[in-house]
Amino acid sequence: MEDKTYTQVAPGVWGMKIVFVNIYMVTTAPGSWVLVDAGLKTGTEKIIKMAEELFGRDVPPSAIVLTHGHFDHVGALKELLIKWPVKVHAHPLELPYLTGRSSYPPADPTAGGGLMTALSFIYPKGPINITPHVVALAKDGTLPYLPGWEYIHTPGHSPGHVSLFRAADRLLLAGDAFVNVRSESLLAVIAQKKELSGPPRYFTPNWLAAAMSVKKLRDLKPEIAATGHGPVIQGDELTQGLGDLANNFQELAMPSNGRYVNEPAKTNKKGVQYLPPARFNTALVCAVFVFSAVAVFGLVKKIQSR
Repeated sequence: MEDKTYTQVAPGVWGMKIVFVNIYMVTTAPGSWVLVDAGLKTGTEKIIKMAEELFGRDVPPSAIVLTHGHFDHVGALKELLIKWPVKVHAHPLELPYLTGRSSYPPADPTAGGGLMTALSFIYPKGPINITPHVVALAKDGTLPYLPGWEYIHTPGHSPGHVSLFRAADRLLLAGDAFVNVRSESLLAVIAQKKELSGPPRYFTPNWLAAAMSVKKLRDLKPEIAATGHGPVIQGDELTQGLGDLANNFQELAMPSNGRYVNEPAKTNKKGVQYLPPARFNTALVCAVFVFSAVAVFGLVKKIQSR
């Protein structure tokens, strides 16, 4: 997907990449559509333009569904709610981070894998407060305005993370339970190099839960997977890649070191209750990586200008 365009993922489902994160729009009936996630703050106008081209002007979504509330999935949400004052649906365990009650566990810049991880200490960890709009998803797994779809609770990357599944064509909107690009690598993210990977290491505070969630999604036997980051994967590439990831999660997805590797953050319906101590003083390491990142960005800009 290009930054300024959207593509059709499957019948009634379209996706768009906003810098490095994907949003999706789903319709099941004329005049009714649902926005899945809200991307980065810079994507507000792109999302509105996409909606107008697909569904017409002044046709708001029937609802917004969040896979989770990390900054790159809710960035445009407040501005969109001014134009479209609709309900925002999220898992009950995600509500503390959407009602101003709790910040997420801090990112882990020691989890390794690349510059996106090293720079993660500067990423926002919330919370936002959309209390007048947010409501909990139904306990039975149904999704508002989306007959034929269900949500699956897939915690690990966040406490209330959910993935969306349509059984009719085995289409999975996985959020960040797993992703289709090595999200820790800045160069891989820029190039959008397709690679089925575990959840972003730097923002995953419960690795045991994340491993169980990947196995749960594998057992659905999806045929198409559109994730929060990276291109769409389908067919044998998806079946083989997701099977390998589920069967070898510790080797393929988990960092060898990091704050949450041996002990997860503890959360409940009120938000974060306990954080394991940071395992390493990252200040100096992060500073080095910041300078490295500036150099890489300069190189990429130079290449793009040629």
